[in-house]
Amino acid sequence: MVSTRIRPAVQGAAALLCLLAVSLQPISAQRPQGPPPKVHFVATGGTISNKDGGRLTAEELAKSMPGVERFARLTHEQFTNVASSELTLDQWIGLSKRVNEVFASDKELAGIVVTSGTDTLEETAFFLHLTVRDPRPVVVVGSMRNPSTVGYEGAANLLEGVRVAADPASRNKGALVVLNDEINSARNVTKSDALRLQTFRSRDYGQLGVVDRDRVVFFSQIMQRHNEQIEFDISKVKELPRVDVIMVYQGASGDLIKAAVDNGAKGIVIAVAGAGATSGTQNEGLAYAASKGVFIVTSTRTGSGRIAPPLQRQGDGPPPGAPQPTAEQQRRRQFTIAGEDHTPIKARVLLMLALTKTTDRNELQRIFSEY
Repeated sequence: MVSTRIRPAVQGAAALLCLLAVSLQPISAQRPQGPPPKVHFVATGGTISNKDGGRLTAEELAKSMPGVERFARLTHEQFTNVASSELTLDQWIGLSKRVNEVFASDKELAGIVVTSGTDTLEETAFFLHLTVRDPRPVVVVGSMRNPSTVGYEGAANLLEGVRVAADPASRNKGALVVLNDEINSARNVTKSDALRLQTFRSRDYGQLGVVDRDRVVFFSQIMQRHNEQIEFDISKVKELPRVDVIMVYQGASGDLIKAAVDNGAKGIVIAVAGAGATSGTQNEGLAYAASKGVFIVTSTRTGSGRIAPPLQRQGDGPPPGAPQPTAEQQRRRQFTIAGEDHTPIKARVLLMLALTKTTDRNELQRIFSEY
């Protein structure tokens, strides 16, 4: 028989052991019991579905994930089933509208997963990042190997995408890209290698998190505008304005710039050398674009780094003693936007959307500085 003196100590030790046992349980075991979150899967095609002799459907991809029911109640639909290079701008608009529609129609939905071909995945993901206002996550996944290849990683990437979409911690982080156990922001990620599985990288910014066997872990957050802070209303957009990307290199002709303008470009992204240098042989073309009211965004071709807007000076003119700009130079400045840290292809996506909202140069620069 335990004495009344030591009984409280025994009871306290037992309580401590029970608390320790609970704390040592796997994190997944400590989650509230009940049905798993709802996740919707939208398939567009790409390498992840491109098997020999045909393409896997959304239904077949959904069935390729054993144990997915532990993480989510999955529904699916086939939006399209094409290579990423065949996805059109009109389909971008339709895809974004569909994602927004699904979110609006199902308040219980935790998140949406979209499959994409990897060649243009970063563009599609960034477009969704800029056009989906809902705080719930849109997770874009793909694969580097096709289903007929040894080492096909598509099912694993898709399952991890579902896990991220189902996780409450993924809210309010904009569109996310999940491949190879890594979570990257659609704003920063880029395809860095033509073949390797670890191709998607966020340059100097680093990944947002990882998908490990026990849970989804986030390490950081993006600071630029996203989700409910977005000002673009895709529901009102029927067509995106034409924007072309032209690279700077030694001896580059301005004829390509003129041709883009003459063929209907409303904006041009110049992939500049270093922090803003253009080829002297392109000046005529740049002046021509400005004379036609075509906006020019400068974005570095180096893959990282920031093109900063010009400093605002007191007064209207240049500093004392500085040469006066010509009328042509002044006009070029009126139509030139600093692309900040966006890569040329991301700058193109942002400029297309920005031009659906405004043609004011200062407003366009604000948009590039805030997104």
